[in-house]
Amino acid sequence: MRVLCTAMASPSHGRALLPLARALATAGHEVTVLTTEAVAPVFAADRLAVRAVLPDVPRPGRDVVFDPAQDMSSPDHPLTALLAGPYAHTVLAVLREVAREVRPEAVVRDGMDFAAVVLAEDRDIPQLPFPSGFLNLIDPAPLLPPLNALRTAAGVPAREDPASLYPYGRFDYMPPAYGFARHPTAALAYRQTTAVEVSGELPPWAARLPGDRPLVLAALGTVLPTFREAGWKVPLPPEASDPAAMLRTIVTGLSLLDVTAVVATGGIPLEGAEPGPNVLLTDRVPQPLLLECADLFVTHGGYNSIREAVRTATPMVVVPNFGDQPHNARRVTELGLGRHLTGTPAPELLARACRTVLEDRATTARSRAARLAMLALPDFARAPADLAEIVAARRLAPPRVPA
Repeated sequence: MRVLCTAMASPSHGRALLPLARALATAGHEVTVLTTEAVAPVFAADRLAVRAVLPDVPRPGRDVVFDPAQDMSSPDHPLTALLAGPYAHTVLAVLREVAREVRPEAVVRDGMDFAAVVLAEDRDIPQLPFPSGFLNLIDPAPLLPPLNALRTAAGVPAREDPASLYPYGRFDYMPPAYGFARHPTAALAYRQTTAVEVSGELPPWAARLPGDRPLVLAALGTVLPTFREAGWKVPLPPEASDPAAMLRTIVTGLSLLDVTAVVATGGIPLEGAEPGPNVLLTDRVPQPLLLECADLFVTHGGYNSIREAVRTATPMVVVPNFGDQPHNARRVTELGLGRHLTGTPAPELLARACRTVLEDRATTARSRAARLAMLALPDFARAPADLAEIVAARRLAPPRVPA
């Protein structure tokens, strides 16, 4: 089976695709990954045919105010308008050129890739998106008009059903009972892996961390700093927080607790932060690995991070920034997997939330129940057969969950 994959936007999107692409390649299928220069390094350690030929996700003009609180399902959202408009037209031209060469029988696409939807329809092959926060947020109905405009421009018949955005369903790495999609659709669910990077390993200092107190990992991602470096005007909504200010709050708050804390800064400068002797600062750390022994995860609430915490039964304190993160934070609280805070809380408030979650046996129990539900899902090794069944039957294959 020849499978064309797309990944764009940020390295986190590449990390979401990687286990699925790896499983397809391991099963002997021909996998071609089309991505951007920024995302391509994610796939470097795997034997995949990777082409960094996609243009970068567009940036609204410097005079455009990008409001992270605005519903991304709206075609009027600056980013969505570009993704479903000019950017999609540009990407479709690239996809068509590559497709003539590789002759794909299926497409596994980025949730932000509307061009791949039209390509699949044009070639009469199935397409399924892999998990992403953007995909969890969007309502397909408001996106039908711009998607039909793209179809018309490409000479593909318009559709009346908003669900034509994913007619064969979607992939997910979360148990259905713990789903995060605002507008659920049929999903092929698989078990989130703890080995996203085949060469991932903890640094030597991790082996010397004391084991006589709870271990807390804190990480906030790097997408918002990337936006700012690009020169976008990004007014933070009430529920969001400045990442540098939040990291300083986290460092100060965790210094108040009787824990061992590792704070991954993502390279964000933390002038004025004075970590206590129990807090270790590092630019980056293999997050899925360290979560295997962490007692608490302080996170920005990105969908990759949420899944990794569920996979390791790590309770969470979520401090969201923008996009899908506030939604994810609220969902974590709804599911009883932790707590969420808004804005930039005082260090004492953050410390209190961390202490409460660490001491809450009910949260620990629910986190374990979520992990059991995750472990009951099929491994990624099942995905190639499921996709092949979809290709053969042209219908959604149900996920095979052990009884």
